[in-house]
Amino acid sequence: MPHFDLPLDELRDYRPALPEPEDFDAFWEKTLAAAAEYDLDARFEPVDLPLRGVEVFDVSFAGFGGHTVKGWLVLPAGTTEPLPAVVEYIGYGGGRGLPHMHLLWATAGFAHFVMDTRGQGSGGLAEGHTPDPVGSEPAFPGYLTRGIADPHEYYYRRVYTDAVRAVSAARAHPLVDPARVAALGTSQGGGLTVAVGGLVPDLAAIAPDVPFLCDFPRAATLTDRLPYREIAGFLKARRADRDAVFRTLSYFDGVHFASRGRAPALFSTALEDMTCPPSTVFAAFNSYAGEDKTIEVYSFNDHEGGGPYQQAAQLRWLPGKLRF
Repeated sequence: MPHFDLPLDELRDYRPALPEPEDFDAFWEKTLAAAAEYDLDARFEPVDLPLRGVEVFDVSFAGFGGHTVKGWLVLPAGTTEPLPAVVEYIGYGGGRGLPHMHLLWATAGFAHFVMDTRGQGSGGLAEGHTPDPVGSEPAFPGYLTRGIADPHEYYYRRVYTDAVRAVSAARAHPLVDPARVAALGTSQGGGLTVAVGGLVPDLAAIAPDVPFLCDFPRAATLTDRLPYREIAGFLKARRADRDAVFRTLSYFDGVHFASRGRAPALFSTALEDMTCPPSTVFAAFNSYAGEDKTIEVYSFNDHEGGGPYQQAAQLRWLPGKLRF
């Protein structure tokens, strides 16, 4: 796939004038306050596995609406003192999978908290274990349009809230240093990372990799790939709902969360990425309010981005931000 988006010099200056709801902050304050009325109830059950060098815990905690959200916590074996931690969010459609799929950060000496994504993980190889008990109006297949006519009913209101609560759950474990917690993820996980960076003011760092859920108006009209194409598929039939759809999405756009983020940030994008086009990533990066920010650009990659090379960049970058 050749380059299809703006030239790189224009991407570095791209700042879309996206309308932000007047009650954006109030909406999220009320949403998170409602979630906080439920006891976090973070539980960590040891898992007996034939793995050397790590200890694994099966995690559960109360997310949006008090609904149980699953996860994994992977620690270096023999940990006795609180460690810096990374909270990871999963890509679109995937679940938390099996513990041995999540060994990188523990082998580097970090506590690694992996959040399952509600309602996802029924396709591919990474199974999910967190149902979404909330129904919705008719939606296009996938997750992006579930409840999209109303921001209060929108699917990602629940997921973003789960993601914020996941940080609190990670901090609840005695072997996690609550002052040294970073968030990271790829694609959908990167979008959740950007959102959490704007909603949790005291994170030590964020590392969103080829993030999804940014600059919805451009993404929905620039690429014909899923998941963004779900929006067009929905509006093909529900033409009168266009304004309501984009109003809902404005409460969940990574660009608005980025303008509230302050933690050191390492973004990445790929210039041939048709799934999360580079202009949508730069829209969030250029809006990011923190002064300590950088972006890795992979010129000839699609949605795989930097893959292991970006992981290597994160492994070099994060220790300095987490005082490790």
